[in-house]
Amino acid sequence: MSPDVSFRTAHVVVRLPRGGSVRFARRTCRFGLITVLACLLVGALGVFTGTYDITAARVAEVLGGGGGTTDRFIVIDQRVARLCAALVVGASLGLAGSLFQTLSRNPLGSPDIIGFTTGSTTGALAILLLGGGSSAIGAGGGAVLGGLATAVLVQLMSTARGGSGGSRLVITGIAVGAMLSSVNDYLITRADIESAESAKAWTFGSLNAITWEQVAPAALALPVLLAATALLARPLQMMEMGDDTASGLGVRIGSVRIAALVTGVALTGTVIAVTGPIGFLALAAPQLARRVGRVPGTPVATAALMGALLLCVADFLAQRVLAPFQIPVGLVTGALGGLYLMWLLWRQD
Repeated sequence: MSPDVSFRTAHVVVRLPRGGSVRFARRTCRFGLITVLACLLVGALGVFTGTYDITAARVAEVLGGGGGTTDRFIVIDQRVARLCAALVVGASLGLAGSLFQTLSRNPLGSPDIIGFTTGSTTGALAILLLGGGSSAIGAGGGAVLGGLATAVLVQLMSTARGGSGGSRLVITGIAVGAMLSSVNDYLITRADIESAESAKAWTFGSLNAITWEQVAPAALALPVLLAATALLARPLQMMEMGDDTASGLGVRIGSVRIAALVTGVALTGTVIAVTGPIGFLALAAPQLARRVGRVPGTPVATAALMGALLLCVADFLAQRVLAPFQIPVGLVTGALGGLYLMWLLWRQD
């Protein structure tokens, strides 16, 4: 028996077969549909165009299961793999930003601002440069452990001496991130020239020459972490009313905060292991999802969709602006993020 979907004035209600229902705001559904269509459009442009001379008919043939060996390599192993990586990485960063901004109750509370991205980078660099590891699993484990250690440190420092509040968390994270950035530079200077150049290029965040083997871990982790974020969305939304109010409504404040921190760091660390640190996307995606889609509370699905769209657009620009030379997508998101920060500060004045 399939779910029964009905439309009301402001909501779309899905009645489940075994009782109960799920309600979605109509404007949220509309925003999600538009974002999905935009992702498909940008993705199609990326797959059907590029520096390699291949016609749209040949691309369509490859997508249909045919085509020559070279065409299949270019379309499937390069363009489609890169598109899937942009979608998965962008969605993960959008979710991570949504979690951290909700926890800190501050629009600047994204993992790259409060130091968690830098901490994950430190963990990955330690494995790659000092531990002699080169696999995605090793770098991913180092990134997650580094991010968790940074999260614990920032949380302890921000709550020391009875302190609390999102602004204190952001300021503490900025300070810790600045120190860890120096550690990252020191790790690079200790490496040999070849490893140092490779590590420095990796820290820019790039989707160039990405493979299916690199995409797979993040693609497998995203559904699990998305489900965890969805379970945390309601208690986090209650916590936005204040810890005392949320506790009175039955929310276990400490457990929810720890679960959200671990989930957000796992999202960030998994992404960093695949592409390196990509700045400002986690900062902008949740806020744009709230403002454009007018989504209250913790925008789980909409933040993921907005993150995927932003990274697809940024990567398309990274491939085309200086073609045939391809720049790291992290440089594009950094430039766009700077413009977003200036716009955000102007709006708040």
